[in-house]
Order: sequence, then structure tokens, then C-alpha cells
Amino acid sequence: MDVARFLHVLGAVIWVGGMFFAYIALRPAAAQLLQPPQRLPLWSGTFQRFFFWVWLSVVGILLSGFWMIGLLGGFRSVGIHVHLMLLLGIVMMIIFAHVYFAPYRRLTRQVASEDWQAAGASLAQIRKLVAVNLALGILTVALGTAGRMIG
Repeated sequence: MDVARFLHVLGAVIWVGGMFFAYIALRPAAAQLLQPPQRLPLWSGTFQRFFFWVWLSVVGILLSGFWMIGLLGGFRSVGIHVHLMLLLGIVMMIIFAHVYFAPYRRLTRQVASEDWQAAGASLAQIRKLVAVNLALGILTVALGTAGRMIG
């Protein structure tokens, strides 16, 4: 169980921590210091590297989560906070998959063709979805750390 818990927390730290860094630190600095021809390729390259780790985190979180639930005796033996974490995690994964397969794919094509206006619109869509996922991620972390108090 300790290995599963470590992998689960590591996946959450990479994913949620990466979103926090990108949204709170990198986004404002890039917007202030760089013009679209520099800023948009930076984001495209950053996402390319980060999304690889998010995919690994998603797999690790799912496998370790189901492993821990199984070791605890299944879904009937875990608290409501575990069910809520699973629900929020699946919603986050769906949002991430949408970001990856739709606006991020558009962003990479638009940056390659130097269509800065369209790339900016794609980045704005990603930014909004990352904000939602960041909020859901923080809520999920709260459930994971203090969720036993709710039942």
C-alpha cells in the first residue's frame, strides 16, 4: 500500500503542482515579458514536455488508486471522500484529454504556421480549462488529506 500511496501522491504533485506553477507563475511572467511570437512557442514547448508527465501521472494515479481501493476491500469499504476523489479525478482526466486532443493540438499547428492570433485563442481556451482543473485538483488534494473528516 505504501508504494501505491507514494505513486498516487507523486502523480498528484506533478500534475496539480505543474498546473499551479504554470498558471500562477509562468503565465503572468510570460504575458508581461514576451510578445506572441515568443510567448506562444514557449507555451507550446512547455506543454509538450509537461503533458508527457501528465499522461504518466494520469496512468499512475488511476492504477495506484484502484490498487489501494482493492487492497482496502473494494468500493464498499472506502469512505465517501474516496468516491469523491475518484469522481473529481475522472472529471479532471476528461478535461485534460480534451485540452490535449483539441486546443493543444490546434495550438501546436497554429504556432508551426505562425498564426499568432489563432494560437492566442487556443492558448486562452487552454488557460480557462487549466484554471478549472487546478481548482478541481486542489479540491481533490483537500479530500485526499482531510477527507476522512467528512465521513
